[in-house]
Parts: sequence; C-alpha cells; structure tokens
Amino acid sequence: MAKFVHMMIRVLDEARSVKFYQACFGLEIAERKEWPDFTLTYMRNIETGFEVELTVNKGRTEPYNLGDGYGHVAFVTPDLKAAHKRIADAGYQPKDIKTMNFEGEPFATFFFVEDPDGYKIEVLERGGRFQ
Repeated sequence: MAKFVHMMIRVLDEARSVKFYQACFGLEIAERKEWPDFTLTYMRNIETGFEVELTVNKGRTEPYNLGDGYGHVAFVTPDLKAAHKRIADAGYQPKDIKTMNFEGEPFATFFFVEDPDGYKIEVLERGGRFQ
C-alpha cells in the first residue's frame, strides 16, 4: 500500500501563504528547504501527518493559472461555525455554510474559502464519512 503524505501547490508569496494556512487551519511549518531556484515549505498540524507543500519558484511574479482541472482540498473540523468565524475574523472571505443532501438525507455541511493564490479549500463539519 502507499501512504498519502502531501499535496503540493505553487504559491507566489511564501509568507502570505504560510500566514493563511496558520490562521485558517492551524498548520505550522514542519520543514523548509531552500534551493537556488525554489523553496519547499511543508506545513502540517497535530491532527494528521498529511502535509501541504508550498512551492515557491524564485523570480516568479505572475499569478499561476489554476486551469480548469483543479478541484479542491478539504479539511474537517468538529465545529464548522466556529471555523467559519475564525477564518472570517482573520480577514479572509469564507463562502456561506451549505448542506448537501443525498437521497433526502444530509451528506455534508461545509463552506469554501480560497487561499491567497486562489486555490479552493473545502471545510467540512466532522461526521459521517468525513472524520
């Protein structure tokens, strides 16, 4: 079997992205490696060993084109309303909380927020298949 260890996203401004992931999801820098042309910053929290790898290509000044293939990454939280408030209070713009039903039953309660580079992040209330 293979172990799922990280997802990588390219970001323009490392400090701005680190601040976002700290404020919104409690991620902290686990490791940072710098090469002449790029920097890799790995962020995680105590909830999981899964990491977000921020890749900064030095000298890049134009925003990345996210294309139409990227969907989102998701985080779960035990208190969705508190997470929504915390993210809004940190100065970010979370979308409205929504509930998605399947066959007349609640399937997921969630909201989306975008990071500074425009990557969509789903924040789900813990429960059901989303533990």
